[in-house]
Amino acid sequence: MKYNKKEMELINTLAKCEDIEDAGVYYNKLVEFRKEILKESYLTDLSRLLEAFSHIDRIIILRILMEKDRCVCELEAILGKSQSNISYHLSILEKLNLIKGWKKGKFTHYSAVQKSLEYFRNLFNTWINDEIIKLNPNLF
Repeated sequence: MKYNKKEMELINTLAKCEDIEDAGVYYNKLVEFRKEILKESYLTDLSRLLEAFSHIDRIIILRILMEKDRCVCELEAILGKSQSNISYHLSILEKLNLIKGWKKGKFTHYSAVQKSLEYFRNLFNTWINDEIIKLNPNLF
C-alpha cells in the first residue's frame, strides 16, 4: 500500500511508540478500526446530545423541566438569568427535541420530552458500557 507523507510520519512514530513488528500493518488495522467506528451512527446522535449537556444552564433547565412544566418567566426567576439568555438555551434544547414549547396565551411554556431523555440515556449507556466492542471483540 502506498502512503502519503503524513501517513508515513505517523507509521514511523507508531513504530517507535508501540511494540509492534510491522508498523504499516498496524497502521492499516487502526485505519480499519476508524472506519468501523464511523459506521456507528449512534455516535453522531450522542455527540449532538452531549453538546446540549455541555452547559450548566441547559442541565439546570432540563432538571427543572423534568420536575414540572414551566413558563420562561418561571425559569428566569429560578435561574436568575435574562430572558434572552434562557431563550438561547431553550432553543438548543428544543432543536434536539429534549424539550417542547407551546403557547399559553402570551406566554410560552416548556416541558421535558421524556422519550428523548430516555433515548439519550440509552445512547450514553451503550457508549459507556462499550456494547459495540463487546459485540465485536475481534476489531483488533
